This record gives sequence, structure tokens and C-alpha cells, in this order.
Amino acid sequence: MPIRDLIQGPIRWLEGSAPKNDRVLSTRIRLARNVAGVRFVGKALPGELEGLRERAFESAGQVSSFRGAAKVRMEELPLLDRQFLLERHLVSHDLTGEAQARGLVLDPEEKLSLLVNEEDHLRIQALYPGFQLEEAFERARIADQELESKLQYAIHPELGYLTACPTNVGTGMRASVLVHLPGLVLSQRIKKILTGIQQVGLTVRGFYGEGSEVVGNFFQISNQVTLGESEEETLGKLEQAIGQLLEWENRSQEGLLRDAGLQVEDKILRALGTLKYSRLLGSQELIGLLSAVRFGHTLGMRNVPSIAVLNDLLLKGQPAHLQRIAGREMSSEERNAFRAARVQKALGVEDVPSLQG
Repeated sequence: MPIRDLIQGPIRWLEGSAPKNDRVLSTRIRLARNVAGVRFVGKALPGELEGLRERAFESAGQVSSFRGAAKVRMEELPLLDRQFLLERHLVSHDLTGEAQARGLVLDPEEKLSLLVNEEDHLRIQALYPGFQLEEAFERARIADQELESKLQYAIHPELGYLTACPTNVGTGMRASVLVHLPGLVLSQRIKKILTGIQQVGLTVRGFYGEGSEVVGNFFQISNQVTLGESEEETLGKLEQAIGQLLEWENRSQEGLLRDAGLQVEDKILRALGTLKYSRLLGSQELIGLLSAVRFGHTLGMRNVPSIAVLNDLLLKGQPAHLQRIAGREMSSEERNAFRAARVQKALGVEDVPSLQG
């Protein structure tokens, strides 16, 4: 799977026309599964894991869900390409490591993938744009059923699916939604709201999921409970929580516009100006600035870039993406300059003032 093919194509799970796409970037369903008769990844010998990977690749090639999918042996990819896949939200931190016999099966649209020998033998991931819990779950469920017809899963009659981490035992499902909550952050209500979210069995992570920091007012909300709760119950609880979060976000936005509208507008316009006229832009800085401009779009501000443009810059402005677009590895300062130039081009900025002729 040449990385250049992914660079040149659209990012399907960030499509600009998805439901609630100004507030919700993406929806992900992940199913953790292990194959019966094979020791868990942490205890298995290298030969066992290599054999499991080949079985998983062969099985994926025999089912309709992964028709035309690319099969990747992760250790064969250079580090930069592994980082690219992580930035693209297609693999986890664990899968980008140096351990052998890890694999990825990726469908052509990037909405469905199979992670092999990560923490568990198999992790089926459906990644959809906007707020689409049911659609993502159905895609993952069908792929799961098809793979189970080829591979016997490790299942306990009372506990459910057996997994390497006890918190995944049961349904093995993690459902998550990546939401943008600038109103709650600016109104300083976010800490109280997220504490309440965690008290009902949900967890909060950063932009890149587990182990990542919150940047740009983007929060990943997901379920914690997988044992003793059905998939439908989990999805219902998460859908209700996200609906409530978005309602609180709406109220916070209304309050900000009423009490500090000029300051909010100034913040958004300053961010847009920085994007248009900076010579150097860091990756974390970029996320924060795009977050502010996205807020302007949500508020109905005229003449701000579309969600599709903002989403494209959000991903393609990350370090590995930039270097793959440039076709070479770059220093941090080179990336910052290249990032700023690409942002200006995407925003249609010409004749930027310069000290050079």
C-alpha cells in the first residue's frame, strides 16, 4: 500500500458533509478479538504471532468486508510511514512500535481496518465522519461476523469475548466520538462537564485517543464498560451523552455571544489572520488555530473556510503528512515553514509580505 496513494486521495472519514460535522469530527467503533488456541500477544512466541498474522491476512482476503483491502506488515514500513498512519487515525501507538508480526488490513476508503497483533490478536475498526454511531457499528459488526466464520474467537460462555486487558472483556467494543467543544472551554465549564461524563461510565481522551493530550478543544469521548452491557446499551448511552454534550456546547456558545461576542469574534479573526500570514506554524499551534476558525464556522461567521478545507489542513498539516507530501524528511523548522506555506495556499492567500526580493 503506497503511502502516496493515501496522500493523493480524499480523507473519507473526515468528509465535510457528514452529520453534525462542524461539532463532531468522527465516530469510531473498535472490536477487540482473540483467536482461540493462540496465546495472547503478550505471551505468544514470535512464530505464533507470525502465523496468526498470516491467518488473519488470509481470512480478511476471503470476506466481502475487506474486498480490495491492502495488507501491510508494519515492520516493513519506515518509521515515517508508520507515523503517517498514526496521524491518519488508522493505527494505534502500539501498532507503530518496533515489535514484529504486527499487521494492518485497510479497505480502500479507509473507513474499515483490521489491526493485527496489537494488544489483542485482532482489532476491527470502523471510522466514520461526523456523528454516525449506528452506521459505524453496523460496518464493524458485519466485518466481525465474516471474520468469525473464518477464525474461531476466544469466547467464555459467561464473560463474553476474552481479551488481553480485563477492561475489554465482554463485548470487546470501544465506541468513541471525537467532538469539538470550544464553547465549553472558553466559558470554563469544560472541567465540570467532563467530570460528570466520567461519572456515568465514559472516558475522555485527546485528539489521538488513548495516551494523547487534548489539543485544539478536541475531545474523544468513549465507553469504559464492556462487561455486563450489550453493544446496543453502550451505543445508546454514548449517543445520549454526546447529545447532551452538544446541547451544553450550544448553550455555552449562546452565552459567549451574548456576553463576550466581540472578544469571541476577535479571537477567531486573529486565528484566521495567523493562519494566513505566518511564516512558521507548528503542528500543535495549527490544531489550535484551526479549532478557533472552526468555531467561527459553527457560529455562522461569514467568509471563513469550509469544514472540508479545515479538516484537510488538520490532518495534512501534521509532521509525517507534510514530509510525505514534500517527498523528503525535513527538520522541525523546515516543516514549520512548509506547513505555513501550504496553509496559505489552501486559504487562497497570495502576495504575502516578505523581506526577500
